[in-house]
Amino acid sequence: MDSSDPPAWQTVWGFFSQGGWFMIPILLCSIIAVAVIVFKLMTVSKALVMPDKLVSEVEQIESYLEAGHLNHLDQIFSAGDTALARLCDVALHNAGRREGKVQEAVQSAAREEIVKMHAGMSALEVVITIAPLLGLLGTASGLVVVFAHVGQSADHASVGQGISIALNTTVAGLAVAVPTVIAHSHFNRKIETMAARLEVIMGKVISAFHHQQAFFGRHDDA
Repeated sequence: MDSSDPPAWQTVWGFFSQGGWFMIPILLCSIIAVAVIVFKLMTVSKALVMPDKLVSEVEQIESYLEAGHLNHLDQIFSAGDTALARLCDVALHNAGRREGKVQEAVQSAAREEIVKMHAGMSALEVVITIAPLLGLLGTASGLVVVFAHVGQSADHASVGQGISIALNTTVAGLAVAVPTVIAHSHFNRKIETMAARLEVIMGKVISAFHHQQAFFGRHDDA
């Protein structure tokens, strides 16, 4: 590397400073996107939604019911701070009702869990939408200034440099939007996959409770 080359931080600072004040909201969008992505990585994980240990316990629910281990089920569902544990707890506490009523209770709780899993996704969607638009707006405003001086100067090199600087905001906006789109698609797909898996597991749980309904002492709703 040539010793005369400026440090990396100066190059980055120059890129942002030349882009004008439109770089500020674009930079804010990037900070928001990074914060939300970190948040989703911490919250939308299998360990916090449907851990393998709990799934294996739920898979044996019919055996527990046949053996009369209702207290064991109540303990693991009440103690578990995961979406699957909370849904199973709802199903367990409604097990004496008609199957349709149990399904309604579980579906209501499941919708709430899905909403929790989607927390922050709307922020990513906003960043995906406005970051490129801010970039284009910054470029357009920069080009207006550049071409306003074309008639005053025949220095094509200066005009070309001005256009290059004006395009900085478009580059910055796209640089923020592209990885945000990838992250949004990844989390959206992950949430859909886990939601489908939860639906299958809860179907088995409700069916098991229905088959062992005599154990709970059925009580019909008025």
